[in-house]
Amino acid sequence: MTSTTDRTAVPGGREVTMGIGAAGLATADMTLNIGPQHPATHGVLRLRVVLDGERILRAEPIIGYMHRGAEKLFEVRDYRQILVLANRHDWLSAFSNELGVVLGVEQMLGMEVPERAVWARTLLAELNRVLNHLMFLGSYPLELGAITPIFYSFREREELQAVMEEASGGRMHYMFNRVGGLKADLPAGWLGRVEHAVAEVRRRMSDLRNMLVGNEILLARTRGVGILSRETVYAYGVSGPIARASGVDVDLRRDQPYLAYAELFAEGGPGRVVTRTEGDCQARLQVLLEQTEVSLDLADACLERLRTLPPGPINVRLPKVLRVPEGHLYTATENPLGFNGYYLVSRGDKTPWRLKLRSASFNNVAVLSEMLPGQVVGDMVAILGSMFFVVGDIDK
Repeated sequence: MTSTTDRTAVPGGREVTMGIGAAGLATADMTLNIGPQHPATHGVLRLRVVLDGERILRAEPIIGYMHRGAEKLFEVRDYRQILVLANRHDWLSAFSNELGVVLGVEQMLGMEVPERAVWARTLLAELNRVLNHLMFLGSYPLELGAITPIFYSFREREELQAVMEEASGGRMHYMFNRVGGLKADLPAGWLGRVEHAVAEVRRRMSDLRNMLVGNEILLARTRGVGILSRETVYAYGVSGPIARASGVDVDLRRDQPYLAYAELFAEGGPGRVVTRTEGDCQARLQVLLEQTEVSLDLADACLERLRTLPPGPINVRLPKVLRVPEGHLYTATENPLGFNGYYLVSRGDKTPWRLKLRSASFNNVAVLSEMLPGQVVGDMVAILGSMFFVVGDIDK
């Protein structure tokens, strides 16, 4: 038996592929738009998929709906002002976004930051990582039809948001980093309140874990679905929890340490890299869950060190006009969603000549064109939600 095909134009310029299958039934490939606004896209992302029945033949992520030209805006703002732009592309990782900028500028200036600022930054970065992961741990089951986990994850988020807001004054866009340290010293008694918040979140994480790992329906929707191979991870530059769920043992906190991570990830320290080998949606969820608990361990270690440090400055006094020496530097950090890099080019002025951003979410979404073909529509949302991206981080 053979089949024949014919391409027919339809109103609007779209083509539908018509065919006669082996059974003598007429078939047609359908182009379906997912988005631009869809509950599983965490922003304004559009997926154009071509379907044969319920099977996906091709998938194309279409981005740019949230593009605001941050990289060009960097060039007309000084090194203090660009932080307000840098912390907004991934709105779930604002503190970590600020870090890449200030670390690069400080290195080009040859500036040594006070030890208290180093450990405080590390603590705040790990708290921010927990906040990011809790958002996805709650919203991913919601996309699959389970509403309860998001209430538990937001309960834990509020516990940590309270101490982050107390220190920085912000709930999402903290603006607490400064070139040379932090904006202000930590509030009196704040370390004790952070310790209590971390302990409470740790104590209740088992509730969330049982709902995610112990849920038979969630396991059925995610196990063996959306497998991402190591080779594809390398080909597309995928990083962060998604890459580690496919067996790629890479974490910049350990491999190219910054802040206090060299000590935290040393032998005998609390830092460890969480990996899985399955590469499916379930593995990505498990990595995120276990990585959250590791970040709580790192936060405890930072609190212990901060308690032992003598009083001292939390920042370096800067000149009224801050100029960075001529040169260029690439600074990469392990953001909650993966590699976040800033390529800074200076010509000795008070503004960057160029500041190029390498965001994690861009690569994590680009790989969807490889992952979705061959899958059924019912599994598409499960795969999409497990890729852990923020659309602002794609479009910049």
